[in-house]
Amino acid sequence: MGKWCHWLPHRTEECSSDLTLDCVSFFHMRVVIALVYLVVCALGLVGNLLALFLLHSRHQLHHSSIDFFVRSLAVTDLQFVLTLPFWAVDTALDFRWPFGRVMCKIVSSVTTMNMYASVFFLTAMSVARYCSLASSLRISSPKMAAARAKWASFAIWVVSLAVTMPHAIYSTTVQVSADDELCLVRFSESASGLWDSQILLGLYQTQKVLLGFVVPLVVISVCYLLLSRRVSGVVGSVGVMESSERSHQRRRSKVTRSVTILVLSFFLCWLPNQALTLWGVLIKFDLVPFSKAFYNAQAYAFPLTVCLAHTNSCLNPVLYCLMRQEYRAGLKELLLRVSLSIRNFLTLALRGKRVEEAPPSMVVTHRDVNV
Repeated sequence: MGKWCHWLPHRTEECSSDLTLDCVSFFHMRVVIALVYLVVCALGLVGNLLALFLLHSRHQLHHSSIDFFVRSLAVTDLQFVLTLPFWAVDTALDFRWPFGRVMCKIVSSVTTMNMYASVFFLTAMSVARYCSLASSLRISSPKMAAARAKWASFAIWVVSLAVTMPHAIYSTTVQVSADDELCLVRFSESASGLWDSQILLGLYQTQKVLLGFVVPLVVISVCYLLLSRRVSGVVGSVGVMESSERSHQRRRSKVTRSVTILVLSFFLCWLPNQALTLWGVLIKFDLVPFSKAFYNAQAYAFPLTVCLAHTNSCLNPVLYCLMRQEYRAGLKELLLRVSLSIRNFLTLALRGKRVEEAPPSMVVTHRDVNV
């Protein structure tokens, strides 16, 4: 987030001198993006908190490593959506950062770290799903699987923090006028030494594309190719399986399908953003010339791709939890409790209101009858 804001003040300066339809549409786009961030934040808070509640309520029944990774993913997305109000304000103020340098480092670093953690947890879910199916004939301890998932989760957070360090170090505010400043990643000439600052920024964004998209895509694709081959082999021998084993296999197949959709949604949401980031990397390395098309893509298309990518934080808990029957049952039970509580509250409130509006003689008579 924030890495692309340095393209946009030029557009604003043009608009201040020449109010055109293009400038008006740019203003409307900023308003829409800010509103989308707030909506995603609200939906993400509700969705991820609900996912954590459902996972916790079913914890005694399920001890799978994949549920542990889903819980970690919900925590990651929850932290991520909490940063969106800051970016909504930043966008609404024409990409000016009003919160100071310290908050720029904190908010920008938390956003980036959770982006990495989210894709790493999705990758771990794919690997865990394949390993779970591959070892289905072995007797494995649920506690051992949970312990391995905890260590893997710890490693994911450590790696996510490590790859975010350049962002945490070099994210800063840049003064563009007496009262306005931007929040972005800036490799200064003194800090970069012999390296050109644009080359360093290109290398950093290359890291984002590789670690945040390409490498996980390769790992997940390999896992699901191997998974589909093993599932096909199991289906071929289904005639000799016991009925209980068939039921267990069907459940595994449903979980695999839900995880597949979860992972595909992530990559479809992030693909446009990563593609435009790669375009910028090629320009920084002088492999592709800077063009007006790239400028317009940064000013118009890139903010929309960021909105699409952030929307994934709302989809993750909904896609995983609501696609599984046991969690749908838990959600129905929760909604039933909430509806009953609201109904009882409204009934008591209306009953109290009727007593207050009743004439004094009726109230006294009612008290005498009770005595």
